[in-house]
Amino acid sequence: MNDSNSDLDGRSDEYRICCLIDDGIRCHRQASNASYSKRIQRTVSQRHLKLTRNSHVPHIYICDHHKNMILSVRNKGRRKKDSDEDGDTPEVDFHQLQVGALRRYKRHFKIQTRPGMNKAQLVENLQKHFYTIPVVEKEALSYFIYMVKTFRSKLDQKPLDASL
Repeated sequence: MNDSNSDLDGRSDEYRICCLIDDGIRCHRQASNASYSKRIQRTVSQRHLKLTRNSHVPHIYICDHHKNMILSVRNKGRRKKDSDEDGDTPEVDFHQLQVGALRRYKRHFKIQTRPGMNKAQLVENLQKHFYTIPVVEKEALSYFIYMVKTFRSKLDQKPLDASL
Protein backbone atom coordinates (compact mmCIF):
# COMPACT_ATOMS: atom_id res chain seq x y z
CA MET A 1 0.00 0.00 0.00
CA ASN A 2 2.29 2.75 1.26
CA ASP A 3 5.86 1.83 0.23
CA SER A 4 9.06 3.52 1.37
CA ASN A 5 9.21 5.74 -1.71
CA SER A 6 6.01 7.61 -0.80
CA ASP A 7 5.76 10.57 1.50
CA LEU A 8 2.78 11.58 3.58
CA ASP A 9 0.67 13.00 0.77
CA GLY A 10 1.20 10.05 -1.56
CA ARG A 11 3.74 11.60 -3.93
CA SER A 12 6.91 9.66 -4.79
CA ASP A 13 10.50 10.75 -4.18
CA GLU A 14 10.63 12.13 -7.74
CA TYR A 15 8.51 15.08 -6.52
CA ARG A 16 11.04 15.94 -3.84
CA ILE A 17 14.19 15.93 -6.00
CA CYS A 18 15.47 18.79 -8.17
CA CYS A 19 14.41 18.47 -11.82
CA LEU A 20 17.74 19.72 -13.27
CA ILE A 21 20.70 18.02 -14.88
CA ASP A 22 23.86 19.99 -14.09
CA ASP A 23 26.62 19.50 -16.67
CA GLY A 24 25.32 16.03 -17.54
CA ILE A 25 24.89 14.91 -13.90
CA ARG A 26 21.43 14.52 -12.37
CA CYS A 27 20.93 16.71 -9.29
CA HIS A 28 19.80 14.73 -6.24
CA ARG A 29 19.19 17.66 -3.89
CA GLN A 30 15.79 18.22 -2.34
CA ALA A 31 13.59 20.48 -4.45
CA SER A 32 12.25 23.69 -2.97
CA ASN A 33 9.21 25.65 -4.12
CA ALA A 34 11.26 27.49 -6.80
CA SER A 35 10.25 26.48 -10.32
CA TYR A 36 12.21 26.24 -13.56
CA SER A 37 9.94 28.60 -15.49
CA LYS A 38 10.29 29.75 -19.10
CA ARG A 39 11.87 33.00 -17.91
CA ILE A 40 14.46 31.12 -15.86
CA GLN A 41 15.14 28.78 -18.79
CA ARG A 42 15.79 31.81 -21.00
CA THR A 43 18.21 33.23 -18.39
CA VAL A 44 20.04 29.91 -18.22
CA SER A 45 20.41 29.73 -22.00
CA GLN A 46 21.50 33.40 -22.29
CA ARG A 47 24.16 32.94 -19.59
CA HIS A 48 25.32 29.64 -21.11
CA LEU A 49 24.85 27.67 -17.92
CA LYS A 50 25.12 23.92 -18.31
CA LEU A 51 21.70 23.23 -16.84
CA THR A 52 18.94 21.25 -18.51
CA ARG A 53 15.61 19.97 -17.30
CA ASN A 54 15.25 16.23 -16.83
CA SER A 55 12.33 15.30 -19.07
CA HIS A 56 11.61 12.14 -17.02
CA VAL A 57 10.69 14.17 -13.93
CA PRO A 58 7.00 15.14 -13.74
CA HIS A 59 7.57 18.56 -12.11
CA ILE A 60 9.62 21.74 -12.66
CA TYR A 61 10.81 22.40 -9.09
CA ILE A 62 14.50 23.11 -8.47
CA CYS A 63 16.71 22.96 -5.39
CA ASP A 64 17.95 26.00 -3.45
CA HIS A 65 21.50 25.46 -4.76
CA HIS A 66 20.46 25.90 -8.39
CA LYS A 67 18.03 28.70 -7.53
CA ASN A 68 20.84 30.67 -5.87
CA MET A 69 23.22 29.90 -8.75
CA ILE A 70 20.73 31.24 -11.31
CA LEU A 71 19.93 34.31 -9.19
CA SER A 72 23.61 35.15 -8.70
CA VAL A 73 24.30 34.89 -12.43
CA ARG A 74 21.21 36.95 -13.22
CA ASN A 75 22.18 39.68 -10.74
CA LYS A 76 25.76 39.94 -12.03
CA GLY A 77 24.49 41.50 -15.25
CA ARG A 78 22.57 44.15 -13.32
CA ARG A 79 25.55 45.40 -11.35
CA LYS A 80 27.54 48.37 -12.51
CA LYS A 81 30.66 47.30 -14.37
CA ASP A 82 32.58 50.45 -13.41
CA SER A 83 31.99 50.05 -9.68
CA ASP A 84 34.80 49.18 -7.28
CA GLU A 85 36.45 45.79 -7.71
CA ASP A 86 35.86 44.86 -4.07
CA GLY A 87 32.09 45.22 -4.51
CA ASP A 88 31.91 47.58 -1.53
CA THR A 89 29.92 50.25 -3.36
CA PRO A 90 26.67 50.96 -1.52
CA GLU A 91 23.50 51.00 -3.54
CA VAL A 92 21.66 54.32 -3.70
CA ASP A 93 18.08 54.17 -4.94
CA PHE A 94 17.52 57.38 -6.88
CA HIS A 95 13.98 56.23 -7.74
CA GLN A 96 12.99 57.05 -4.14
CA LEU A 97 13.80 60.74 -4.66
CA GLN A 98 11.29 63.25 -5.96
CA VAL A 99 11.82 64.81 -9.38
CA GLY A 100 12.57 68.19 -7.76
CA ALA A 101 15.43 66.69 -5.76
CA LEU A 102 16.80 65.02 -8.89
CA ARG A 103 16.69 68.34 -10.74
CA ARG A 104 18.52 70.10 -7.87
CA TYR A 105 21.22 67.40 -7.98
CA LYS A 106 21.50 67.91 -11.75
CA ARG A 107 21.72 71.69 -11.35
CA HIS A 108 24.25 71.49 -8.50
CA PHE A 109 26.67 69.30 -10.45
CA LYS A 110 25.89 71.04 -13.79
CA ILE A 111 25.04 67.75 -15.50
CA GLN A 112 24.08 68.15 -19.16
CA THR A 113 20.97 66.19 -20.19
CA ARG A 114 18.51 66.56 -23.01
CA PRO A 115 15.35 68.49 -22.16
CA GLY A 116 12.05 66.76 -21.44
CA MET A 117 13.46 63.62 -19.84
CA ASN A 118 11.12 61.53 -17.71
CA LYS A 119 12.04 60.48 -14.17
CA ALA A 120 13.44 57.06 -15.15
CA GLN A 121 15.78 58.58 -17.76
CA LEU A 122 16.87 61.30 -15.35
CA VAL A 123 17.58 58.71 -12.64
CA GLU A 124 19.70 56.66 -15.06
CA ASN A 125 21.84 59.68 -16.02
CA LEU A 126 22.26 60.86 -12.43
CA GLN A 127 23.22 57.38 -11.19
CA LYS A 128 25.95 57.18 -13.85
CA HIS A 129 27.28 60.50 -12.60
CA PHE A 130 26.94 59.56 -8.93
CA TYR A 131 29.04 56.40 -9.29
CA THR A 132 31.85 58.35 -10.98
CA ILE A 133 32.35 60.74 -8.04
CA PRO A 134 35.58 59.82 -6.24
CA VAL A 135 35.27 59.71 -2.44
CA VAL A 136 38.10 59.37 0.06
CA GLU A 137 36.24 57.57 2.83
CA LYS A 138 38.54 58.56 5.69
CA GLU A 139 38.45 62.21 4.70
CA ALA A 140 34.65 62.23 4.29
CA LEU A 141 34.08 60.62 7.68
CA SER A 142 36.51 63.01 9.41
CA TYR A 143 34.75 65.99 7.85
CA PHE A 144 31.33 64.63 8.80
CA ILE A 145 32.35 64.12 12.44
CA TYR A 146 33.90 67.59 12.55
CA MET A 147 30.70 69.17 11.19
CA VAL A 148 28.53 67.31 13.71
CA LYS A 149 30.73 68.26 16.65
CA THR A 150 30.94 71.93 15.68
CA PHE A 151 27.23 72.26 14.80
CA ARG A 152 28.06 73.48 11.32
CA SER A 153 25.33 71.58 9.58
CA LYS A 154 22.47 73.51 7.99
CA LEU A 155 20.05 70.97 9.42
CA ASP A 156 21.50 70.95 12.93
CA GLN A 157 22.03 74.61 13.89
CA LYS A 158 22.95 75.69 17.42
CA PRO A 159 20.08 77.48 19.16
CA LEU A 160 20.66 81.25 19.29
CA ASP A 161 19.62 81.64 22.90
CA ALA A 162 19.49 78.55 25.11
CA SER A 163 17.76 80.46 27.94
CA LEU A 164 14.48 80.98 26.03
